[in-house]
Amino acid sequence: MSIWRFAELLPPIDAGCRLSLGEGDTPLVPSRRIGPVRGAKRLFLKVESGNPTGSYKDRFAAVAISAMRAAGKTRCIASSSGNSGAALAAYCAAAGIRCEIAIVETAPLGKLTQMLAYGAQLQRVRGFGVDARITQATCARLETLALDAGAALQITAFRYCPIGMQGVQTISYELHEQTRTSPSPIRHVFVPAGGGGLALAVARGFQQLTAQSPGEGPAIHIVQPLGNDTMVTPLRSGARLAQEVACTTAITGLQVPSIIDGNEVIDACRQSGGTGYLVSDSEVWSMQARLAAEEGVFCEPAGAVALCGALQAIERGEVNPDEAMACIVTGSGFKDMASVDRLVQNQSCPTVEYSAL
Repeated sequence: MSIWRFAELLPPIDAGCRLSLGEGDTPLVPSRRIGPVRGAKRLFLKVESGNPTGSYKDRFAAVAISAMRAAGKTRCIASSSGNSGAALAAYCAAAGIRCEIAIVETAPLGKLTQMLAYGAQLQRVRGFGVDARITQATCARLETLALDAGAALQITAFRYCPIGMQGVQTISYELHEQTRTSPSPIRHVFVPAGGGGLALAVARGFQQLTAQSPGEGPAIHIVQPLGNDTMVTPLRSGARLAQEVACTTAITGLQVPSIIDGNEVIDACRQSGGTGYLVSDSEVWSMQARLAAEEGVFCEPAGAVALCGALQAIERGEVNPDEAMACIVTGSGFKDMASVDRLVQNQSCPTVEYSAL
């Protein structure tokens, strides 16, 4: 199975050019402990680490690289904090396309190693992903490089790559499928947000599905680290536009100080009836540990952000815990082993004689 089973909802790419590594159809797992303790007995985790390279970005890469094949492009120009780079590198390897990636300064070593294993050419850019000015300048430079014949820019944002981002909308199609026979549909979806592309894709996916019945889709809520509040405060305060910030969060993958898709995210969330939540880095690391120890879900820090927001919404009384809700768990814990080392630093694995067992 792959996301191409939704071909009628995806960009019209010739079947002979469609590329798949088996992305999509990720599990929707009920929370067995964390949710029920807070009274949320129908809280679900959409576990995207089940994708081929370990994150939801494979959905983007499958469509983006397929479109490149259809257009005869042979050089992929991209930027990444890790997950999108790994996905693009893998799909480019499968397609025989050259892959060049500008890397966010704080990208974890594990993600860089994965990209290099797929044969990508990498350059880490000082200040990229931390400083809004440098981030904008880097993206502008990549846009210029992508003007060369045979090249295509691939950045996981609607602002830059709307075709590839339609692949991410398949998360919504799957959530709809996975819950349509349940007593009631998903009423709330919590999404981690950096540049906002994932949240916008989820919102647009449900808009597409409910086009004939406006208002029937779930409320889409964004969750951001306190140190990267580009959208949450404007959304909650009634503002129309996102804001640039000086990024101080250590949650890799969500270090996006520029607006990117932020303005559209604010509008889409508001239209869906959703809002935004801010969570501290310490809350995220704690939830990462809890997901592994209490739910058996091994995720990177960014993958724990949505659940932090969902619990905050329940505590504030802003969502009904009796309603079905889903949290997007974006990537595998193997993506950021430094964060895992932090989780287990006080644990040990001693060597003993078998007779001592």
